[in-house]
Amino acid sequence: MLNILMIGDIVGNVGRNAVRDVLPSLYKEYNLDLVLANGENAAGGKGITYEILQELYNYNINIITMGNHVWDKKEILDFIEYERTLIRPANFPEGTPGNSYVIYEIENNIKVGVINLLGSIYLQPLISPFLIIDNIINEIKKETQIIIVDFHAEATSEKVAMGWYLDGKVSGVLGTHTHIQTADERILPDGSAYITDVGMTGPRNSVLGVKRDLAIQKFLTQMPVRFEMANGKGQLNGVVLTIDPLTGKAKSIERIQKNL
Repeated sequence: MLNILMIGDIVGNVGRNAVRDVLPSLYKEYNLDLVLANGENAAGGKGITYEILQELYNYNINIITMGNHVWDKKEILDFIEYERTLIRPANFPEGTPGNSYVIYEIENNIKVGVINLLGSIYLQPLISPFLIIDNIINEIKKETQIIIVDFHAEATSEKVAMGWYLDGKVSGVLGTHTHIQTADERILPDGSAYITDVGMTGPRNSVLGVKRDLAIQKFLTQMPVRFEMANGKGQLNGVVLTIDPLTGKAKSIERIQKNL
């Protein structure tokens, strides 16, 4: 069996430090073969830099997915074309820089396809993820049956619908973006693992990674507030999938919650 960890949205330096401190023990506990993480908030809550990307790779994360903050650090345009294991949402228009999926080879010549998608509700209006996903899956299946989808979306209805749409076509549909881990992990009837949101890896005592007082101030006053990342104790949220490498079917999905 193949054991794959997906780490929920890494937020700022607290999130990165949580990865540094917790991931080594998770490798041992779950005998991990591959680690994925959403890194679109890794640089101060918005975007990613080259230095931070390399930091996450040094912590033994193999593949970094992104989301609606993918372009927030303009320097990403200098390296996104060359970083094969940094993938941006696939439903940007044709010609957008960067890779929308990757086929990653691990030990024993086993290949895993990873796709990044952006939701269409309450987020940037892109091509519907439902209209482009099948073509990508068909391309990846020329090389492997093992496919993980990071669906970076706001609306739970859209995430659940994508899970049902892709059941049996992929190994897992893992929701990101809302920073709150959901308790609906399951194996769908045709063998795809599903969870609405993997959760957040970042400041535990915060509002989605933001300083609590600033977030509360915005709700109290309805005035613009400059958000800042919270400090203090961190947490790591994620899920571990166990997948049959021959069929690509998921056998189990387990939520991970580690508080520092």
